[in-house]
Amino acid sequence: MTGCSPFRLEGRVAFVSGAARHLGRAMATALAEAGAHVILNGRGLGALQTLDAELHGAGFSSECAAFDMGDVDEVRAYFAGRERLDILVNAAVTMAASSFDSLTAEAFDVTYRTAVTGAFEAVRAARPALRAAVVAHGDAAVINVASMYGVVAPRPALYSDPANTSPAHYGPAKAALLQLTRHLAAQLGPEKIRVNALVPGPFPRAEVQAQDPGFAARLAAGTMLGRLPSPDEIKGPLLFLASPASSFVTGATLPVDGGWTAW
Repeated sequence: MTGCSPFRLEGRVAFVSGAARHLGRAMATALAEAGAHVILNGRGLGALQTLDAELHGAGFSSECAAFDMGDVDEVRAYFAGRERLDILVNAAVTMAASSFDSLTAEAFDVTYRTAVTGAFEAVRAARPALRAAVVAHGDAAVINVASMYGVVAPRPALYSDPANTSPAHYGPAKAALLQLTRHLAAQLGPEKIRVNALVPGPFPRAEVQAQDPGFAARLAAGTMLGRLPSPDEIKGPLLFLASPASSFVTGATLPVDGGWTAW
């Protein structure tokens, strides 16, 4: 790779679940900008098609794959049909807002199934395709997208309305995803399939910040940098884990949280 950036992804095929969502869009765009062909996954085809059109309009390569990562049969069927997959980004999570008292066991199950079981089934079903990527390019990368609330608990005082605190089924699922990352890294390391986790911190959507500037200010104050990030600030860390730049990194957890979890 002499003379080439280790962050470039020409010739690679990447899959991003939750691609039409807030950070999913930024991650899918980052991979496309780096030269990868990006498969955009989500449950809503319309939102995926909008992103797909934007990427094609910018001269990038992408396609849509609309299915539910919580549906084990669909996950297995899709990945069994892939001949090669270089990068697998597990960012999908289905989470219904719910108070502590009203949270149901069914809601817990849905969130865990999409974030954790879906990621596991995707990696296992994609294993032959990931192995083909190792043959083609020397390694393959799996990136599980967790959360700062998989590492630390939410502070209710940050939220203007206690009912809007990060719900109790979200953080536990993201914590489980971090441990799954370590297990998968140990299992697949001998095959040169690297498995790492991103841990985003407070990345509130622009409309949330506009609607509740006090909440945004409190979130910003919780970081060591004293500010909130733009969605584009997830791109560099993602590309590091997806690309040959991190060829000797596996089983790692990379916080992208402005220092939130280091206090």
